Amino acid sequence: MIPITGGRVNGPGLGGVILPGGADLQTIRPDGVTLLQARYTIRFADGQTAGVINTGVRRASSDVVRRLTAGEVVDPALCYFRATPVFEVGPGPHGWLTESVFLSLGERLPDRVRLKVFRVD
Repeated sequence: MIPITGGRVNGPGLGGVILPGGADLQTIRPDGVTLLQARYTIRFADGQTAGVINTGVRRASSDVVRRLTAGEVVDPALCYFRATPVFEVGPGPHGWLTESVFLSLGERLPDRVRLKVFRVD
């Protein structure tokens, strides 16, 4: 279990912060594939909050995993890191987040994880 201590959310018509207190639960299989489930909360710029459950998979060659573990910056193309975030938010300006399916492309950096989130049309 890896604590989620904060972060930022930036995108078209969307901005806010990731609140401390979330967690990234990881199951690392013997074949090196990592199953992920992250749970955290976003506070948008307007003060509304949304819970996020982001479930996914990360896999890479043993050499790339070794380099990531050592804290090296690795080309994200060398690591498959995909997840499907689900947003829990009440009615209001961010309610649209509960009405679509989203896909996130992840990038593990030495000191953080960067997610690019896309709405699937």
